[in-house]
Amino acid sequence: MIKREIYLNKIRSFIDKPIIKVITGMRRTGKSAMLQILKNEFLEKGVKKENIIFISFESMRYDYIENGAILYKEISSLIKNNEKYYIFLDEIQEVKEWERAINSFLVDFNVDIYITGSNSKLLSSELATYIAGRYIEIPMYTLSFKEHLLFKKELGQEVKALEKEIYEYIRLGGFPVVHTSSYDLEDAYKIIYDIYSSIVLRDIIQRNNIRNVELLDRIVKFIFDNIGNIFSAKKIADYFKSQQRKVDINTVYNYLSMLEAAFIVQKVQRYDLKGKEILQTNEKFFLGDPSLKYATMGFKDRDIGGILENIVYLELKRRGYNVYIGKLEDKEIDFIAEKKDEKIYIQVAFKLSLEDTIRREFAPLLAIKDHYPKYVITMDDFFQDNIKGVRHLKMVDFLMS
Repeated sequence: MIKREIYLNKIRSFIDKPIIKVITGMRRTGKSAMLQILKNEFLEKGVKKENIIFISFESMRYDYIENGAILYKEISSLIKNNEKYYIFLDEIQEVKEWERAINSFLVDFNVDIYITGSNSKLLSSELATYIAGRYIEIPMYTLSFKEHLLFKKELGQEVKALEKEIYEYIRLGGFPVVHTSSYDLEDAYKIIYDIYSSIVLRDIIQRNNIRNVELLDRIVKFIFDNIGNIFSAKKIADYFKSQQRKVDINTVYNYLSMLEAAFIVQKVQRYDLKGKEILQTNEKFFLGDPSLKYATMGFKDRDIGGILENIVYLELKRRGYNVYIGKLEDKEIDFIAEKKDEKIYIQVAFKLSLEDTIRREFAPLLAIKDHYPKYVITMDDFFQDNIKGVRHLKMVDFLMS
């Protein structure tokens, strides 16, 4: 297993502290492997094997643990003394009222707790108040471009020039499993499609008892086909109406919420720079990994603009930014990214080959009259101009910075 230090470093800061470490993210992003790596590190440091409790709720072995009361009874039976015990619980959302059990472990025993979950609503239920103020959430994403290169090096694969590797990364996406061997694109997309199908079946259809699977599939394809475009639930409903299919707007909202909960899509709200407020309509949706689109709908060159935006969005999230899309009167800014006292503005484009394209991409950033850094990120190798303080960055340089 290859260590992904960006997440391990965040977790290590809280080891042996009375804080529950909650790792969240889409299925198959590497959460289970992260728990195994942590477990191995504890064993290497001399923690007794019997003081490590590891339960994966993906395994049928633990199907009988249906709720928090049974979970508490099971874990309690394994704690024999007042020594420190390390509890690892993988895919905890499969257990009803797990929060009550977790809270009781903290109260009753000398424990350090690590859990993973594949549902973004994991910590937003009323029951989550049991552990309020006692947890740190660590979102986990698919591989970054740097991690793509790390996996190739660790596995002894040839690392080509970065300008070539970036195109491979764009086509392959970041699911760790497709980077553990030399798959061709067809095989890689089969693997990714199986991941997608499993998420939809288990985390959306079965969990929410969805009957109209065909409508869900159509909504997913609409979203996938509009990556990088601004739209709303109403626009989706209007689109189906134009196709002679009546769809209730609340159904669309519900399906969007389910897709967000499973991390298949992530909603990015608009921020009005002039009014200094978050707008409640016309968001953008990005994918948990761009390869989901290719695996379900095929690869099309014309989609590259939206896919590049998706890659930049995920990279900003990995780096801990809160991300919005910006509105300044009639101009749209692709990303406003904030972290503590830091703020950056970003426009994303494929190439700046035409004067009109250069003007279109730089103009929204030039209209912002503050001192925060502003960047236009593209796939250009040769365009290096900075215009009135707005910097141009190559995509490779941004991902490697």
